[in-house]
Amino acid sequence: MPELPEVETICTVLRRGTQETPSVVGKCITGAHLLWTGTLAEPSVRTFRSRIRGQRIREVSRRGKYIRIDLTSRTMLIHLRMSGNMMVVPRTESLPRFCRVYFDLGKRWRLVFSDSRKFGRVWLTRDPDRVLNGLGPEPLSSAFTTRVFASRLFGRSRQIKPLLLDQTFIAGVGNIYADESLHLAGIHPQTSCALLSPEQVRLLWRSVRRVLREGIRRQGASIDWIYRGGDFQNHFRVYQRTGDRCRRCGAAIERLVVGQRGTHICPQCQPLLPPGAARATLSSRKTRRPRGSRQIVCLRGDVI
Repeated sequence: MPELPEVETICTVLRRGTQETPSVVGKCITGAHLLWTGTLAEPSVRTFRSRIRGQRIREVSRRGKYIRIDLTSRTMLIHLRMSGNMMVVPRTESLPRFCRVYFDLGKRWRLVFSDSRKFGRVWLTRDPDRVLNGLGPEPLSSAFTTRVFASRLFGRSRQIKPLLLDQTFIAGVGNIYADESLHLAGIHPQTSCALLSPEQVRLLWRSVRRVLREGIRRQGASIDWIYRGGDFQNHFRVYQRTGDRCRRCGAAIERLVVGQRGTHICPQCQPLLPPGAARATLSSRKTRRPRGSRQIVCLRGDVI
């Protein structure tokens, strides 16, 4: 379940610490314990234990849904998948339930990776780009402009929600934030990318960034016992609100399945246009424009 805002929140806590727990930055890993070896993607268990012992944590950051922990001479990557979580706990306390891997940080603290469903994975590598290379752009990066978004949409005809969930298209967006972004933009999740107007492209770009920033501000969504602490769930527009009233128009929220994922929409705010309602010309023909002007040729040959 953890998506970009939840992973960002976890990274922030690990990096800055809390009133109860210290920052892990600067801490030395004095031991590694794998309680379920299937969590380790690479290298081997023996190699992992020997290489990580004595490494000092230099930085904690995020790439997509991955936690990136830069060490003295290597990088550890953690993907939380469906049910993973990372936390710092005192060595005097019992290990959290479903602990799969934990690291001794000196004599007082432990860094723990818990994962009830055992889908999460850990890598220790000299070349993190080898694992992260296939990810799409960061949606909150200054480099991810409307122009970049439009160019990545150009020539595609997939339904828009499955595309937003594709981590090679944009990194970090999951089911919750795709539903919320599409509702804010007023776009039906089954809309073909080829039918999006320039205004819809602009609006969706702004909506994705706005919803993700709001999710981070509220420290993510706590919708089950796996990830706790955020309150974005109290401000959902449509996600998991089937039958409730739309906060914008008052219509009943509906649930449908799009790309094998449960999806929530307002049928009034997000109408699905029939296939013949808009035509995609998808022309790659170059047009002349005044020197110094900026324009983006969108999916229908229109200009953003």
